[in-house]
Amino acid sequence: MNAPWARFYTNSCCLCCHVRTGTIILALWYLIINGVVLLILLSALTDSDRYPLPSTELGSDFDFMDDANICIASSVSLLMILICAMATYGAYKERASWIVPFFCYQIFDFALNTLVAISVLVYPSTIQDYLRQLPANFPYKEEITSMNPTCLTIIILIFISIVLGFKAYLISCVWNCYRYITSRNSSDVLVYITSNDTTVLLPPYDETMNGAVKDPPPPYVSA
Repeated sequence: MNAPWARFYTNSCCLCCHVRTGTIILALWYLIINGVVLLILLSALTDSDRYPLPSTELGSDFDFMDDANICIASSVSLLMILICAMATYGAYKERASWIVPFFCYQIFDFALNTLVAISVLVYPSTIQDYLRQLPANFPYKEEITSMNPTCLTIIILIFISIVLGFKAYLISCVWNCYRYITSRNSSDVLVYITSNDTTVLLPPYDETMNGAVKDPPPPYVSA
């Protein structure tokens, strides 16, 4: 009996790409994004005059906090670059275990977005509190704050639901790629030897070795 989720297994994604190709493209996209973020953070850390931080105006007591936050964000970006590179290599070389960290990151990101949707649904007043904390020159701030809170909550929930659906589809693509590579690596390899008039199908190596162990040769008896 097949598992209930087995019917969602497919070798294609985005209607035209193979799951391996889709996983490689997705991992490379995350790799580029995190690489750009890492470059921006390192530039802000090394050249604070060109990229001023907001809290530097509050005094030198917050400088260490700013540097610490940038270092933490840089470490996270560097870790994400490593995870994305592993997923790209694993999908290209058909190494299923190398894709697992990227898949776990997708699950973690999906769980965080789900918690955000639940918090918006349970505590809709947090949206207004967040809007009040936005800077005065934020685009369309006045129009957004003047909207009906119920309509604003519904719009945000619809947007988060679309994002969650898209993320769930990407998770399924990576999972199908993992299953595809695992099934290819675990399948038995049958070797055909073809001569001029006959074709011989050789059994797998493990089966041959097990048969050899089960049927030992007769003991040698001296004449």
